[in-house]
Amino acid sequence: MQQRIGRVSTADGTEVAYASVGEGRPLVYVGGWLSHLQLSWEMAEERAFYESLAEGCRLVRYDRAGCGLSAPSGRAPSMEYELEQLAAVAELVGPEPFDVVGTSMGALVAVAWAAAHPETVRRLVLYGGWVSGANISTPDVRDHVLGLVESHWGLGADVLTDIFAPDATSAMRKDFGRYQRVSSSAETARSLLALSYDLDIGDLLAQVRAPTLVVHRAEDRAAPVAEAAALADGIPDATLVVLPGRSHLPYIGDAHAIMAPIRRFLGLRGLRRSPRDLTPRQAQVAALVSEGRTNREIAQTLGIDERSAEGHVERIRLRLGFTSRAQIAAWFVSQREGSAPSN
Repeated sequence: MQQRIGRVSTADGTEVAYASVGEGRPLVYVGGWLSHLQLSWEMAEERAFYESLAEGCRLVRYDRAGCGLSAPSGRAPSMEYELEQLAAVAELVGPEPFDVVGTSMGALVAVAWAAAHPETVRRLVLYGGWVSGANISTPDVRDHVLGLVESHWGLGADVLTDIFAPDATSAMRKDFGRYQRVSSSAETARSLLALSYDLDIGDLLAQVRAPTLVVHRAEDRAAPVAEAAALADGIPDATLVVLPGRSHLPYIGDAHAIMAPIRRFLGLRGLRRSPRDLTPRQAQVAALVSEGRTNREIAQTLGIDERSAEGHVERIRLRLGFTSRAQIAAWFVSQREGSAPSN
């Protein structure tokens, strides 16, 4: 899949960047506090997650103002401004109702949108969300993290990486720490993180009319699972699915376990993810793919010609039912981590 980058303008004239990938019924993705459309597409695990979500539909993501490819704004972050940005993106997908997936802080924005615009939402999926930001951290921890982000964004990004992705490999943690720092300035990061602590959507839950799925990992270190239960309890007829895991980022750890109920709920065909063992040679090739090696580098490492390396990658892709090298890489990492003994 190849994503297409475009831009829309909010009511106050701020340019918001969006990315569209896939074909079919529109699915608008409201992400967490920081994002970068291009960098996220270059990270194997995150790209594989979006590609899996986009199979059979048109996935539309966007960078909020001041993040990634979107222009900065002089306005302070607020739910009102979040909804204005989502409104600009929603105009892209046409007059028919569309599906909405909200993750982390984006889950709260998605709920507020569904409550205010019930006619626009076909189905609603919330992952890693919460009802009240006051319940996701103690005041002391909140003040410490906000102060760290403001005074030392590099160290703050590393601390947040430990919270959001405790199951990530050291290489993935390094990449995600850099990803956060490049996605926004320290000032923007601090103000958006403060917003995530300040938001409370308790009075909006009963107003949601769309069929809703709430997905959460049982030991999520950024958002307590009790908050997911509160979301499901407050939204009429919502379904709650709690899965094993502690990473807040949906694409770290067993991303397929998260993807399966989401696609099923949205009426999308299930993805083929074979648990069958690869041959020893294929396992070697998959490991090198997960390290970002090219076909030429794989060939040099294994002492085979480049065409053979290309053939191995293609057979792995077909055997696992994948469409890209990024998905092979993410699958191999998840399998390796899943087999490692837990501490």
